[in-house]
Amino acid sequence: MILENIAVYALVLFLLIGSLFSLVGVIGLLKFNDPMTRLHAPTKVGTVGVGAFLVASMINSATFGDGWSMQELLIMIFLFVTAPISANFIAKVHMHSQVGKTPPPPIKDDIWSTLAVPKSDPPEE
Repeated sequence: MILENIAVYALVLFLLIGSLFSLVGVIGLLKFNDPMTRLHAPTKVGTVGVGAFLVASMINSATFGDGWSMQELLIMIFLFVTAPISANFIAKVHMHSQVGKTPPPPIKDDIWSTLAVPKSDPPEE
């Protein structure tokens, strides 16, 4: 009986977390006007929000159903693997279509995003 009460509280907690992330994602999709800024909202909903819903479903099936369900775990693994890849593809399409503003060039173009060390900075030991 006590274990079922703890499971119900955990179930409610994960449902609230999933609902809040879904709400924030919907608001982000409606408020942001650029595809690159809009991209961040659904990726968080897709990973954290749906992941919380799936954990709640696993708790529900383990407590009140037939036992642990592997389908939710497989869905979660598939979701966590494919969501960043699809977000990367959407961002690359937007960057290559050159619809938005071009970002400013970096200050030190020869060392930006590389492992090169500028001559003024000695390597740390």
